[in-house]
Amino acid sequence: MEPETTPDTLIHTPGTGRPVPEAGPELLRRWRSGGGELVELLTEVRGLGGVAAFRLGPAPTVLVTDPDAVQHVLARHPDRYVKRSHRARLLIGDGVLAATGAAWKSQRRLLQSQFTGPGMRRYEHRITGAARTTAERWDGYARTGQTFDVGREMRRYALDAIWRSLTGHPLDDGTESELAAVAAVATALPTLPADVTDAHDAVAADLARIDAVARRAVEAARDGAAGPDGPGLLHVLTDAAAERPEYTDRLIRDEMVTLLVAGHETTATTLTWLHLLLDRYPAAREQALAAGGEGTEQRRQAVQALVHETLRLYPSAWILPRHAAEAGTLAGYCVEAGTDILVCPYLTHRDPELWPDPEHFDPRRFTAPDGRPTHPGAYFPFGIGPRACLGLQFALRESTVLLEHLLPAHTLAFSATPAKTVYGITVRPDGPALATSVRPPG
Repeated sequence: MEPETTPDTLIHTPGTGRPVPEAGPELLRRWRSGGGELVELLTEVRGLGGVAAFRLGPAPTVLVTDPDAVQHVLARHPDRYVKRSHRARLLIGDGVLAATGAAWKSQRRLLQSQFTGPGMRRYEHRITGAARTTAERWDGYARTGQTFDVGREMRRYALDAIWRSLTGHPLDDGTESELAAVAAVATALPTLPADVTDAHDAVAADLARIDAVARRAVEAARDGAAGPDGPGLLHVLTDAAAERPEYTDRLIRDEMVTLLVAGHETTATTLTWLHLLLDRYPAAREQALAAGGEGTEQRRQAVQALVHETLRLYPSAWILPRHAAEAGTLAGYCVEAGTDILVCPYLTHRDPELWPDPEHFDPRRFTAPDGRPTHPGAYFPFGIGPRACLGLQFALRESTVLLEHLLPAHTLAFSATPAKTVYGITVRPDGPALATSVRPPG
């Protein structure tokens, strides 16, 4: 028997399924008066069930956290629940993250081969080179006792790894300084004006710096100037332009900036969280190192488990917006055409019915035989389905290689840690994480 309900608290399309449970106006009033984060509202809405609704305006929004419903939206029916304009479009333009339809399929097909199998092996030594540079820098910090910002160090490493992969050149100080504009725009995006022109004007200087770096790099690639590591991803894009007229200088720039954003910002944030978590749970570091000797598959899997558990708590894409292009039934509930959908990995990953003691950092979830749920919709820090992040393997390798270099030789003593979490395009610590490196005994 269906519970008694009132029409003004339900989304209902007669004959297509049950109405979606909807948060009442009192919840929204409390949230607005408290000035809370969106994640706090979503957490309360999640209490209504794995498919639930709320209204921030006249139109309803449906929150999806149930694993099967997640799979339904992202993997089974991606043409029904579509991606609209990307929040970062001001920065990444028509790059593959923001593209839709036939353009997206063509762009993704070109890049996909670069991030799987033989393509990934092509960039392995570049990632390792960036990790060695970081390890040498940390050795210097340990010798001198210098305090450093872990977040900045992780951004520097991840930017070096993707820059080497794009251009074949190690990251130099001047380029690093100019590309700080990428993080500045990404951080500003959630607070920019709704008007496109006003938003552009607010970050125009940073966008101009990014465009100048991209223009120089594209010109060098087009001239055939390979770096010491050989041709990079930019050469793949400039070569494509010879056969595909859609690959204009602007689209090549957009793909390059997309790869810079996706290839370093999310990885740097994950690695920063991981170091902060290891400070709270030092036994996790010891367990990973004890799993096997240097270079063994056992240690590599244990280190990857550190990364996966960090991504469970702080997924790269904490919320995935979609739009119902047509009416349909979702987990037995009716969803009208035009409904906004929010799939939320952050909340799914913290569901106690899926993940026992979900707030606890326990990498053994990803090494024990029955440590994690098997449903693909229960763990998806990079999304699932056709629009899942194509840089998944690159990000995991990037993170694992660095940790294999740093964990045996360094533990961190933090003198300041961020007190708050920012829920923007990524979930990131709000403020610097200042530490010194201490060499473990022995």
